[in-house]
Amino acid sequence: MRNFFQKWGVLGVCLLLLLLLCAAIFWALGIGTVHLPAEAIWSAAGAQFASGTPVDAPGKGPVHDIVWLLRLPRLLLAVAIGAGLSVCGVIMQAIVKNPLADPYILGISSGASLGATAAVLLGVGAAFGENAVGVSAFVGAFAISLGVLFIANLGGRANAVKLLLGGMALSAVCSAFSSFIIYFANNKDGIQTVTYWLMGSLAGANWDTLPVIGGIVVLAVLFFWTQSRILNLMLLGDESAVTLGKDLHAYRQAYLLVSALIVGFAVYAAGMIGFVGLVVPHVVRMLIGTDHKRLIPVAALSGAVFLVVADGLCRVIIPRTELPIGILISMIGAPCFIYLMVKRTYGFGGN
Repeated sequence: MRNFFQKWGVLGVCLLLLLLLCAAIFWALGIGTVHLPAEAIWSAAGAQFASGTPVDAPGKGPVHDIVWLLRLPRLLLAVAIGAGLSVCGVIMQAIVKNPLADPYILGISSGASLGATAAVLLGVGAAFGENAVGVSAFVGAFAISLGVLFIANLGGRANAVKLLLGGMALSAVCSAFSSFIIYFANNKDGIQTVTYWLMGSLAGANWDTLPVIGGIVVLAVLFFWTQSRILNLMLLGDESAVTLGKDLHAYRQAYLLVSALIVGFAVYAAGMIGFVGLVVPHVVRMLIGTDHKRLIPVAALSGAVFLVVADGLCRVIIPRTELPIGILISMIGAPCFIYLMVKRTYGFGGN
């Protein structure tokens, strides 16, 4: 398999993944509670481009509304979040020098969960209206990232071990406070809302937030791609990097903050979606190697394809019901990750 990727080169692989992503989006547009044939999708797309009116203008028919107002925004959000979480997984694995790391390893998920729990059960962030849960989760995730950096720099400069320990400590604190709030809230509807949010969903996607989230993900991916040489040095360790004239301390903190920004916006838009930032970078690294110049763009496109396909499957596995995407990804990701670990460790299944 690795010979295949070496033969095509990173540009060829990226073009192949782009074609696959377009095909996956077109496939996902047609499936769901209402099945849309390809002709209807093309007709709705052509009519919108020809009309020159806003996509949310009234009177354009049910097919237009399904394609442009319901399915396409959530699929584009899936592209942005899949790419963002996959690249964040690559960065976190480089920062802590551990291929088992994911975007939530430094306690970001617990911070987001605490923010969402406080918003639902305590009314924190009520001024943001219907966005209160997402905004509170974003603030919680970013605040925990800052806290991890602060703790890791106490008594000396931060390193991979101190970042992990700081993340574990703050994660435990946030989990305890979340449980405390849930225990004393006595609000069954609120607890159900928090539980559903923790499962993740792309159903809240809309055209207003897409440009912001998509723009941040694209800029962050491009930024990390330009930092591929530093990321490669992180895999060698701080001592080796210093001998090559690079001090990784400032880079590590900057990368962590940018990653936290992406994860925060992903949590804001879709709740908690795990395993994307763990499995996708791990699989891509096994196929194309550890060079971040190739790893980052391929991981971004692979994560986008993976989440688009997963979102499509969530709408058809159970008839007339949408399965939370976090559940499906965990059901797929956990067994795949175990298989990859066993195959890599013991050589089962050949090369």
